[in-house]
Amino acid sequence: MSYDIKIVGGTIVDGTGAPRYRGDVGIRDGQVVALGDAPEDGRMVVDATGKMVCPGFVDIHTHYDAQVLWDRMLTISPWHGVTTAVVGNCGFGIAPTRPDHRRLILQTLENVEGMSLDALEKGLGDDWGFETFPEYLDALERHGMAINMGVLLGHTPLRMYVMGEDAVERAATPEEVAQMRELVREGLEAGAVGFSTSKAITHWGYNGKPVPSRLAEIDEIEELASPVGDVGGMLQVNVGPGFYLKELAPIARRTGRQISWTAMLTGLFGPGGHRKQLDRTAELAEEGLRIVPQVACRPLNFEFQFEAPFPFEAMPMFSELGAGTRAARLAKYADPAWRQQVRDTLIPVLVGWADRTTIAVYPPEPALEERNLAEVARELGADPTDLAFDMALKTDLKARFRTAVLNTDEDAIGEMLLDPNTVLGLSDAGAHASQLCDACFSTHLLSHWVREKGVLTIEQGVRALTSRPAEVFGIDDRGRLEIGLPADVVVFDPSTIAAAPIKRVHDLPGGADRLQSDAVGIDAVIVNGTMLRRNGIDQVDPAGALPGRLLRRGRVPQAGRLAAE
Repeated sequence: MSYDIKIVGGTIVDGTGAPRYRGDVGIRDGQVVALGDAPEDGRMVVDATGKMVCPGFVDIHTHYDAQVLWDRMLTISPWHGVTTAVVGNCGFGIAPTRPDHRRLILQTLENVEGMSLDALEKGLGDDWGFETFPEYLDALERHGMAINMGVLLGHTPLRMYVMGEDAVERAATPEEVAQMRELVREGLEAGAVGFSTSKAITHWGYNGKPVPSRLAEIDEIEELASPVGDVGGMLQVNVGPGFYLKELAPIARRTGRQISWTAMLTGLFGPGGHRKQLDRTAELAEEGLRIVPQVACRPLNFEFQFEAPFPFEAMPMFSELGAGTRAARLAKYADPAWRQQVRDTLIPVLVGWADRTTIAVYPPEPALEERNLAEVARELGADPTDLAFDMALKTDLKARFRTAVLNTDEDAIGEMLLDPNTVLGLSDAGAHASQLCDACFSTHLLSHWVREKGVLTIEQGVRALTSRPAEVFGIDDRGRLEIGLPADVVVFDPSTIAAAPIKRVHDLPGGADRLQSDAVGIDAVIVNGTMLRRNGIDQVDPAGALPGRLLRRGRVPQAGRLAAE
């Protein structure tokens, strides 16, 4: 009997961190059936000479919840070797949602995740085809997808489902908490990989209101987390004021489950602050509490317009503008006194922001594009804050700026990537599409941190992309090359793998724009034994049968395992 796909001549990196070795891979009926020695013929043969053969990458922090329903290929993640993605992060999602709350949920995603409302509405249409969380999972399964998907049940849609618009105004009553707790249990039993919530001060929803989860008291969060301890799963949380390690530790003790929090970024805790966080995380781990910070391997860059200045919207001066009219926003931007307030309050917090800011799009003078804001201001003898607002007003707020907000200390990032108690995450794929593109985090890690800087070995880099995120999120049949496991495989060239420069395209529903990065050096992406992409070209019909599977509770139900041949 021959293999469906045989990969020959490559160097196998199995995802566990074990040393690489030369060998072949045999794939049949969607599973790895031979590893190292693969003596049979293959109906499709992939020559991996000089290449690395590893498990498909696992992206635990995406926001494809809506996009998957119009883009079954989940672009651009599989381009960069991702074969499994988790949605429902940060307490967000689109289920459960009552029909009369749909626009409010989409407006929340528009504000907090930088999504185009027009694209969301055109992509999802009038009839979503589901209301409850179990119905959403069933809809995903019927719809099909190119890569595997695990789904977290988000606190924000859950709270709105039970409380209506009161969800953004007040604490929940005991009766409402009890109702939400039972819906969490229902969602976990239906297949959620866990429950997610957020207290992040940057998370503002529709009409300038905080997202519903931010109104939840700690007792509510603890109650909603309790079914995870009974049924299984994990917790993904965005920390915020009054909701950090001190509050997470009792939840971890009560549930006995893993918690992954977003995010440990350099610059967030002051100079050297990441070291204190790592030390405290290690102490908790010694107590047996699995509270795992997510870390990012790229600077947190945002491309924004002052129409919706996401990097600054948590600042009171900007958050207040969110509830006003556009005319009021324009008036503030032009007001010299308001600008001085920005200089007095914002600039001391975001030290050196102009030096980290690039003029991305400025139609009146294209020669200024891709130039540093501070440098241009010096040439013009202008204050950089005044220059930025003047450019915004001159273009009716259409000028774009790109700024590195956090995670710019590479020495500290290297420490965090190497720490055994962290997990690589925060790609935010599917979110902030017109502002950033970190869905290419995997190719960036292997090019920058493995090949160029040598901070990670190939074995360490592959483990960070595969088995480590899988184990933290309870996805137990992915992230390793092992006989009997599903054949999610990536073949890449370690000498060329990279993320290409970011470009802007207009391919979302309604022609909305987003940023994209092509992948370099990815030879093959295989999902459940099906060749999904080869040499940068899709090998499946996006409108036909697709190989991705819904991972209910972190696995394909009743997926069998083969004995070693």
